[in-house]
Amino acid sequence: MSKILVGLKRVVDYNVRIRVKPDGTGIVTDGVKMSINPFDEIALEEAVRIKERGGASEVIIVCIGPTDSQHLLNGLARGADRAIHVSCDAPVEPLVAARVFLKLIEKEAPHIVLLGKQGIDDDNNQTGQMLAALWNRPQATFASKIELDGTKAKVMREVDAGLETIEVDLPAVFTSDLRLNEPRYVKLPEIMKAKKKPIETVPIASLGVDSAPQFKTIKYEPPASRQKGVMVKDVAGLIAALKQRGLLA
Repeated sequence: MSKILVGLKRVVDYNVRIRVKPDGTGIVTDGVKMSINPFDEIALEEAVRIKERGGASEVIIVCIGPTDSQHLLNGLARGADRAIHVSCDAPVEPLVAARVFLKLIEKEAPHIVLLGKQGIDDDNNQTGQMLAALWNRPQATFASKIELDGTKAKVMREVDAGLETIEVDLPAVFTSDLRLNEPRYVKLPEIMKAKKKPIETVPIASLGVDSAPQFKTIKYEPPASRQKGVMVKDVAGLIAALKQRGLLA
């Protein structure tokens, strides 16, 4: 059986304004709407489309974090077949996540691992690359198009200079970019069906992965407030204002 393993990360919804705690020890999450990381939604959509085209027999979603099955149900409603929840109360760093995925790969033997290119909470953009290195398999990051052909995949990547097309052998790790696809809308009947799909809970310690953080965050601070803009009457006033601020010679 050909399987696709997809990572789903639970993050503060992208429509929510982030607020830093008064003591600077973190961000406010109490009562805040949490959602699937948008890049992970795209990764899951691509995995489901690959399965619908006959390129895989099973899509398995994986979440690493505190106990909360709501976003896993959402992922199952989007077309995943089953879910694995790796329970962990501590913040999960990219290397820890990569090691967890490696353990699950050893168990599930997928031919594709699809991850979002980054989480919108920490913006690390590291897990996919670290996993490929640990797994010793090819990687195709920032994918905007994936075409499977037997034991190979042709991937269009978004890079600084434009678009790059590469070919990799499977099994491989892919990370999704924004233009890979548009995730489907979840309807109520799919949510009801998702409640009958299996969710396996696995303590991170049972995988033999040390979840202790390597880095310590000293303090969180909100970005500096933007200065109020200056109104000018005409082009001459704009040029004068720019010269005054040293932005124009």
